[in-house]
Amino acid sequence: MARENQDTRAELIRSGLELLTEQGFFASGIDKILKKVGVPKGSFYHYFASKEAFGRAVIENYASYFANKLDSHLLNTNFDPIQRICHFVEDAKSGMRKHQFKRGCLVGNLGQEVDVLPESYRQLLLDIFIDWQGRIEACLLEAQQQNLIAKKANCQRLAEFFWVGWEGAVSRARLSQDARPLDNFLLQFIDGLPR
Repeated sequence: MARENQDTRAELIRSGLELLTEQGFFASGIDKILKKVGVPKGSFYHYFASKEAFGRAVIENYASYFANKLDSHLLNTNFDPIQRICHFVEDAKSGMRKHQFKRGCLVGNLGQEVDVLPESYRQLLLDIFIDWQGRIEACLLEAQQQNLIAKKANCQRLAEFFWVGWEGAVSRARLSQDARPLDNFLLQFIDGLPR
């Protein structure tokens, strides 16, 4: 029975992730998620204390998935650090195309809804961005050690700039249903790295 509960909980999170990534927090009703998974409405609170707790579980699940995706590219020492960032972007473009540009970044999407989200999400979302920023910063520091970017470059600021710009590019790509904003952002970011 415990295994079945874990499987159902995981399926609710997966279904919620799909819906929240495409429609946002408030446009995504619990009823749609429950119907897709085949769970009666009264059973939802058996798995989650509230919609807020459910949303938190979905966000944390996405953050873990995305951190692993980042690591698969940014820690791949078969390529130089700048190439690793480019490979991450290519992978992200492929994912957006696969879903016909209907899905973007869950954390970025929710960041745009922050004023109508539960207040507890604000710090959670910021912490996730800071984590991702740290991963890009570590990659840029490695690029610095390999003399691919200037020693004077502020890698922390560049990493923050990357994520601020990236989220905007993802949003524009969804709007235009085209990967060009992602390409343009990457080219500008790489060209702007101090050499």
